[in-house]
Amino acid sequence: MGFFMMTEFMLALGVPYEHWTKPAHHTGFVVLYGLTFFFANFGPNSTTFIVPAEIFPARLRSTCHGISAAAGKAGAIIGTFGFLYAAQDPHKPDAGYLRGIGIRNTLFVLAGTNFLGMLMSLFVPESKGKSLEEMSKENVGDEASGDV
Repeated sequence: MGFFMMTEFMLALGVPYEHWTKPAHHTGFVVLYGLTFFFANFGPNSTTFIVPAEIFPARLRSTCHGISAAAGKAGAIIGTFGFLYAAQDPHKPDAGYLRGIGIRNTLFVLAGTNFLGMLMSLFVPESKGKSLEEMSKENVGDEASGDV
């Protein structure tokens, strides 16, 4: 739900972008952008801690969780700097920056990225109501045979 709502709000900001640039409408822009961040924390952000704990095997869980966290931090760094450059005005970039695609098109790219995130979430294995302890019983067969 988080990725879906983020996609909707990015499109709501990007499609009528000229409307939001008028001083009388800045408050609406801030509200929609704030809702985007709310849904980022409501869905995708919180699942970055839950999903790795559920899907990785118990003996590799901490290592894989660390790799997942590091990949997320690297993605955040790349995304922050990438979109800083991409959001530059194509006709008049700020000093020291290359021409970008503009804020409006950057919002469309973000909407597309959020949509892809929503699609990718569909492929995350479902825990099917099992507790973490039940999911961690990988060695049940080994214990029964005495090969522990």
